[in-house]
Amino acid sequence: MTEIAQQVAHVLLNTQIIGFTPHAPITFKSGIVSPVYVDNRRLPYQPDAWHQIIAAFQQTIDAHLLDFDVIAGMEVAGIPHSAALAYAMHRPSVFVRKQPKDHGTKKRVEGGEVNGLRVLLIEDTVTTGGSSLSGVTALQNEGAQVIACLAIFSYGFAQAANAFAEAGVPLITLTSLEVVLESARQHHSLAADAIDAVAEWHRSLEG
Repeated sequence: MTEIAQQVAHVLLNTQIIGFTPHAPITFKSGIVSPVYVDNRRLPYQPDAWHQIIAAFQQTIDAHLLDFDVIAGMEVAGIPHSAALAYAMHRPSVFVRKQPKDHGTKKRVEGGEVNGLRVLLIEDTVTTGGSSLSGVTALQNEGAQVIACLAIFSYGFAQAANAFAEAGVPLITLTSLEVVLESARQHHSLAADAIDAVAEWHRSLEG
């Protein structure tokens, strides 16, 4: 558990970006029924917290010695964070559509050319990895070399880790469900029985 992961977990808990609903679980696009919901789309509304997240991105990039030419964001939730990070780092920024437009150029990668360039893909949350890897494929189809996918939060599912490994693209996250639960336990920001219930849910899906 790195210091950055702990700090980001604390930010997400303090701002209630992460919600725990063990008695009213939600269903993800992947079909997973979850007692945890992460809404990083609310970060831009809380500028102090958002500044900390963008700083954590920069610290993680430095720690992993990531070398890239362009920052890309996944539609929709990844775009504000990728744009803010690119602005802070004085780097070009593009975004990746989930689906091509049905008119115009019908491209999935918008904002600039990426052919022959090294691209860092920014995501808000990674669950199974399917949406993010679709973005990786879209960038590669445009001739980009995707050096990594960097996300604010990951549920830590083996399915996602295996999918990224198979694609040959590193998945790096600022924090994870495991770290968030440990932070919640340390700071008493969630009842112990709720933490145990969420941890058991995660184990049941991985088991």
